Amino acid sequence: MDVREKRFPLPAHTRSRGSKAGWILFVALILTACVYFPGLTGGWLFDDYPNIVDNPGVQPPNASIGSLVRAALSSPSSEFKRPLASLSFAANYLATGLNPYWMKVTNLVIHLLNGVVLFLLARALLRRCRGEHPAEWLAAFIAGAWLLLPINLTGVLYVVQRMESMANLFVLVGLLGYVHTRGKLQDPRADASAAWRNYALCAASLILPTAAGLMAKETAVMLPLYAVLAEWVVFDFRNRKGRFDWAIAGLFVGILVVPLVIGLAWLLPGLLDPATWATRDFTLRTRLLSEARIITDYIGWTVLPTPEALSFYHDDFVPSSGLLHPWTTLASLLSLALLFAAGLWLRRRRPLAALGILLFLGCHLLTGTILPLELVYEHRNYFASFGLLLAIVPLLAAPGRSPSPDNSPYALPMALPRYVALGGLLLFWTMQTAQTAYAWGDPLSLAAELADRAPASPRAQYELGRTYIIYSHYNPGSPFTRLAYAPLERAMELPDSSILPEQALIYMNVRMGLPTKDSWWDSLITKLKAKVPGVQDESSLGALTQCARERLCPLPEQRMLDAFEAALSHPNPSARLLATYGDYAWSVLGNHGLGIRMTDMASHAAPQEPAYLTTLIRMHLATGDRASARRELNSLRLLNTAGRLEGTIRSLEMGIRFPKNNQEPSQ
Repeated sequence: MDVREKRFPLPAHTRSRGSKAGWILFVALILTACVYFPGLTGGWLFDDYPNIVDNPGVQPPNASIGSLVRAALSSPSSEFKRPLASLSFAANYLATGLNPYWMKVTNLVIHLLNGVVLFLLARALLRRCRGEHPAEWLAAFIAGAWLLLPINLTGVLYVVQRMESMANLFVLVGLLGYVHTRGKLQDPRADASAAWRNYALCAASLILPTAAGLMAKETAVMLPLYAVLAEWVVFDFRNRKGRFDWAIAGLFVGILVVPLVIGLAWLLPGLLDPATWATRDFTLRTRLLSEARIITDYIGWTVLPTPEALSFYHDDFVPSSGLLHPWTTLASLLSLALLFAAGLWLRRRRPLAALGILLFLGCHLLTGTILPLELVYEHRNYFASFGLLLAIVPLLAAPGRSPSPDNSPYALPMALPRYVALGGLLLFWTMQTAQTAYAWGDPLSLAAELADRAPASPRAQYELGRTYIIYSHYNPGSPFTRLAYAPLERAMELPDSSILPEQALIYMNVRMGLPTKDSWWDSLITKLKAKVPGVQDESSLGALTQCARERLCPLPEQRMLDAFEAALSHPNPSARLLATYGDYAWSVLGNHGLGIRMTDMASHAAPQEPAYLTTLIRMHLATGDRASARRELNSLRLLNTAGRLEGTIRSLEMGIRFPKNNQEPSQ
């Protein structure tokens, strides 16, 4: 037995509550694993392909230092590369190959770990805010509900969103460490001589997990904001003597205010440049207006989600163009303002509810304001949903009022209806998550389910058509071949769709030796002329180029040239688009001069990306221009961080020394 327990034995009722909480949490963890189990057999989806399936960096041949460094820096999702998440994908690959099942199992384990840490965090907050109230089992209820929330499903079964769940594991650990250590600084019984050690631990609880979490995803940068909200609501910036704690205030100036000012100074000039928003269907102004509606929707999607709301693909969302276009924009802005005001008003009366509201709103300050990200994603609520549960569950679970004069200040009227509502919500969330997880267990059933949930989404309809193509195995006689046309042509006609549907139709028919429609090509070229090509448009041109290069698709050259000309007609084309055109010119047209020129432009457009320089060097070697190859190789050496390009550089050096061994450049 612990010495402290001998001196200060826990009351029997406290031990029984702790035991009850342990069983509730255990059952919640087992139930979560069972609910998600059918979805583990599913396949890859959407951004899984560029980040994992089509990313050779996270598929290392061995666990050498060079291979792991390449894996860590291989993510195309962010300039910060998210090395920890990428290394975890590489570890999965080394252990079980490119098998989505084990990737999803790993995600589930991370989700369960998050649930355990969230329980500890909720318990610590409940103890600070509610004293002798049975915090143990209530914390277990909050954690169990969070584990089973339908809105958090993509953090588990959508493999690439391990980035989000892993980053939030560090956030939760850091916030737990801060709340626990901060409580010691307010304990009047604590040893005053240990105060500075606890101040150091508070700082470490925020700085170290933030740094580690940033290596999984940038959302970990929000940890200091969550901590300052907890500080303001729960601890009130007071020390053990009830005085203002200048050391804590200074800590947040150093780790929150100063980085925020520096970050805004760095970001704002680019964000105010209209060119930054050229590839989006919204501007900075319309994004801010739209996010008010979206964040309001997130509340409904978390508490009372419908299948249509949690449709995964939200590209059918129409941005707001003004306060009354649509009218829900103004209504949503007012609702969020009232919610924020409620958080301030409840700070003294119901601190847990206040903190939950502020954590929910604070979570969306990064992804729901000025950054030019896509407008809607369910996984952005992975932490925010905890805030809502922290506000809702304790209110529903509070004891009923009694005529006793010493009744708890946390008691509320109408206990039975509230308990029934809480039980109903838990059952509803569990059933909804189980139903969706079951659909995720099979690629075809998932594609059909998501297309049915979002009939106006070009991506959802495209994915259904693409899945039919995969199941057809490019057999013209397959029944899946006939099924593919309707959703793809429907996606092609939907407003603001990319050229993905046209590309899929052309690719499928040419691969099968079937004729293509002129209307498909006309639509593809018209879309590329109409607006700056986005990531999906560039991926589509890349897929057609690869198919033509591999001699699987005898595509009409003039149509392809028209498509590239349309895509490049906009100012400042991306490095990826330039490199794709260079690839097509070199390997399909046999125009080596054009191929080298386009690839050189790509390397200048993205000077920190070694792939373009590597291809350019190999092109020079293939044409016998060793002087140019040697010059570009010197530039490539500057990018050899931690020896990650050592093998590539060595191979290129051999090519320069022994030119007869040079082959066509690999793309």
